[in-house]
Amino acid sequence: MPGPQATRPGAEPTPPDPQADRPDPQATPPGAQAGPPNVQAGPLVSPPGAEAGWGGPEAGPPAWAYPADRTPTAETGSRRRAAVLAVGAGLALAVLGAPLGLLWAAVAPDTPVIKTAEGAVYAQPQPEQPIAADGWFSLLGLGFGVLAALALWFLLRRRRGPVGLVAAVLGAFAAGLVAWQLGRRIGLSRFDQLLASAPEGQGFGKPSDLRAGGIDWVLGVLPVPHGNLLLPAFGAAITYTLLAGWSRWPSLRPEPDAADLSWVSAATPTPPAAPEPPAPGAAEPPRG
Repeated sequence: MPGPQATRPGAEPTPPDPQADRPDPQATPPGAQAGPPNVQAGPLVSPPGAEAGWGGPEAGPPAWAYPADRTPTAETGSRRRAAVLAVGAGLALAVLGAPLGLLWAAVAPDTPVIKTAEGAVYAQPQPEQPIAADGWFSLLGLGFGVLAALALWFLLRRRRGPVGLVAAVLGAFAAGLVAWQLGRRIGLSRFDQLLASAPEGQGFGKPSDLRAGGIDWVLGVLPVPHGNLLLPAFGAAITYTLLAGWSRWPSLRPEPDAADLSWVSAATPTPPAAPEPPAPGAAEPPRG
């Protein structure tokens, strides 16, 4: 076995190389798995047409960008359901105008008239019954509008907003129109019969009607409602607006519970759990 190289007599010893003890940066440390050959690290390149943060301009935002119930498809369906509920609520209020008209006809007094050669005239110079009929319709219509707005506010609490206001106003106006036409026609056929067949000087009652409200026709084609016929819609609009102004929620809808919100998509993978630390005294895994 050859020994170390001997130094010739009189020669100076060679100094040690300082680069000899430095580790090679390209060398793989002991126990580490060698990577694939000829692979160089570089910046990640997005696929063509992709934007930063999204999968592309046509792919749209990922599922985690929306809550579970606020995706674009869910928003479209929610608006459609809100429109259907608003139309249904307006029709329901219009149908409720029928009992409102019956109630008005029951409480409003008939106006006494006398049959003459020119037709029916008031039995009194200044009767109070027409004023009472207008007053009863105003009170009942205003109260109906207030109750209609309260009902829509609390029953459709998840659909509050401009759509609910429009449904309340239009539904209350339709109910007032139905109540007016139905109430004034109760007993009208008997009045027309007595007016045609009763002798002169006979007195009878004329059914209640509105004098402080009704519908005027502009150019014979455009209906313009006016007077106390608008009070049901007015009461509904004022009440619904006040309820919206006093609402404690900016969206007018009660905030959902925190447990009902889910910002995690079902397609998002669950991160793996961290490995548990080894128990005391356990043998360490082999290295190298």
